[in-house]
Amino acid sequence: MKKKIFALGFFDGVHLGHQALLHACRQLAAEQNATACAVTFDLPPGAVLQNQQPNMLNTVRDRKLLLHRFGMEEVLLLKADRATLSMSWAAFLEMLIADGAAGFVCGYDFRFGHRGEGTAEKLAAFAEERNLPCIIVPEQTMNGEKISSTRIRALLEKGHVETATTMLRHPHILTGSVVHGRGLGHTIGIPTANLLLPEELVKPAFGVYACKARMDGRYYIAVTNIGTRPTVNGQNVTVEPWILDFDGDLYGKEITLEFHKFLRPERKFENLDELKAQIQKDAAEACIFLQ
Repeated sequence: MKKKIFALGFFDGVHLGHQALLHACRQLAAEQNATACAVTFDLPPGAVLQNQQPNMLNTVRDRKLLLHRFGMEEVLLLKADRATLSMSWAAFLEMLIADGAAGFVCGYDFRFGHRGEGTAEKLAAFAEERNLPCIIVPEQTMNGEKISSTRIRALLEKGHVETATTMLRHPHILTGSVVHGRGLGHTIGIPTANLLLPEELVKPAFGVYACKARMDGRYYIAVTNIGTRPTVNGQNVTVEPWILDFDGDLYGKEITLEFHKFLRPERKFENLDELKAQIQKDAAEACIFLQ
């Protein structure tokens, strides 16, 4: 079994604070001739224990994509069930030792194990007893403010995607498969894809965004509406990108959206012609911003 250096955390959003931790993990893994591996959970442990609806920045798929993008060779995904979350902090670490742990990296405020009784200090002492390296990464700030997933969620909920991007060091992303919609976009010459926004994800401010859409290994400019589509009496929250310069069948395709700029709030138009005219203006603005 190859040795592993484990980066411990939930890594929601994989923001600049997380990236400092992942960088330390990569460096330590190189020094130890080990594999850099992030340990995370499918759902936020706190939400599971408190029976709350999760409010995450990323799906598991997108979180893993970002973790690999920032240098993790492996991702150990644990199920946030009560059996796992009730493990003592020492038993949790012994489980990682059995999986090849040869060192650890975590943030200064990391908590783990039953009732969060495990701390960074306990992890460091545990590693020292076993003569294993351990790095505790200090608080990461920007303009005097702590970089956190909570702060980034609040920014997205207000539509402040550009500020969120500075804390993430990458655009906020959402990957989904195109599902059947009502097809109204085709009737006005603006064929939009229809992606469902998973219930466990943060809901960015309803409105229109300038995005880049990655599909079939290629990037396109997209104008994306998030909301309930009041002009056509929509009900559910949907994510509807109009992918510019693409002509073809989108149904069933997997699309990764990168959110770069909030263009305007969602609003109800008097008719479809007025809606179409506004979307075309949105597209022109998106092209100017992204090209």
